[in-house]
Amino acid sequence: MAQSRIIRLVTSLSFRVLIALVAGLAVGAAARSWGLPGGAGTAELIAAIGQLWLNALKMTIIPLVFGLLVTGIASIADAAATGRMALRALMVFALILTGAMIYGIFASGGLHLLWPIDPEGGRALLAGAPPETAVRATAQGGGLPAFLKSLAPPNPIKAASEDAILGIVVFAIAFGFAATRLPARLRLPLVTFFEGVSETMIVIVHWVLLAAPVGVFALALGVGLSAGVGAAGTLGHYIALVVLAQLGLIAILYAVAVIFGRIRLDRFARGIIPAQVVAFSTQSSLASLPAMVEQARTALGVSSATAGLVLPLAVAVFRATSPVANLAVCIYIAHLYGIALSPTALIAGGLTALAVSVGSVGLPGQISFFVSIAPICLAMGLPIEVLPLLLAVEVIPDIFRTIGNVTADLAAARIVEGGDATAEDEAAAGI
Repeated sequence: MAQSRIIRLVTSLSFRVLIALVAGLAVGAAARSWGLPGGAGTAELIAAIGQLWLNALKMTIIPLVFGLLVTGIASIADAAATGRMALRALMVFALILTGAMIYGIFASGGLHLLWPIDPEGGRALLAGAPPETAVRATAQGGGLPAFLKSLAPPNPIKAASEDAILGIVVFAIAFGFAATRLPARLRLPLVTFFEGVSETMIVIVHWVLLAAPVGVFALALGVGLSAGVGAAGTLGHYIALVVLAQLGLIAILYAVAVIFGRIRLDRFARGIIPAQVVAFSTQSSLASLPAMVEQARTALGVSSATAGLVLPLAVAVFRATSPVANLAVCIYIAHLYGIALSPTALIAGGLTALAVSVGSVGLPGQISFFVSIAPICLAMGLPIEVLPLLLAVEVIPDIFRTIGNVTADLAAARIVEGGDATAEDEAAAGI
């Protein structure tokens, strides 16, 4: 019941935010042509409202990322200690995530070569966005020596205040693994504390997102005032490139399931359709879990024991499309601002994307969009001020995020099960 209420809230929020984006662009374009009541003073007030909403989102990033990573690592360690099957599942997850991260970097770069951003449209989108923050030299300059030094912040508190997110991620990972070595009487309250911190930050994000239509309207109105409705084409281009990157990953996941899961392509494709339909309608891997378990058992030849362990674990810690989609957004922002990404920036972004994918909660993307992507942008030295405008159209890419995650979860379950699909399996499944 609670999950269904959250899904209804987010679906409704997605619609309201999208309407706010369209309305803001339209009102801004009209005011640009016919004048804005109050003139420059009104424009400054509207810009301040948009910046206030953006700052409210930004203030949750560091504590949320740290808390999620510590609790996520603790849950992975606990799962690995439960038996060989769980450990094998985690290894499958890690390999798929690493491959997805590498694919995501090259796929997004290739898509921009084939279909670059229209310069006029890009300038139109950025015209009314809040001023960008300075690009961080640790991510964009200094080469490999500077990158290596940034991995261990001498002062984590100072690193947090300076948005040196990669160092914070490394520190959080080390902290999380160190916590797993503590005796239970010390480990449990520590992990519970950070779980409480992350859940508190998520509540704040929920509150801030309730005001998302107001914040997005204010930011979009600024864009409309500066450039009219010329930004609409760039937003459509952004959606297309993010979705195309994810479709490529989904196609690869089919091949991975066939090769390593030793199952026929037609059987796997037909077997996962019901779970994909639920994913499409709910945009939530958690809400798709019952359908995944059912299809894994009845259509893919996965035993009840394997499905019952691997799929809930996958929903908790495995989001295969997260590195691809999140890196696609960050690389798009880099091209939008004309920032050339160095190899060290791409490595920093890839490593942060992997860490964030483990800590991300299994809820619809409107909830996790900003807190998942902003840390990767910061690690790559990219501005995050345009993210609220991209959040407004996240509802479309998020559909493919969830479909990809469900496809990856079922592929992983089939791989962990091992063995060839037998004729008896196929007969039982009615195939």
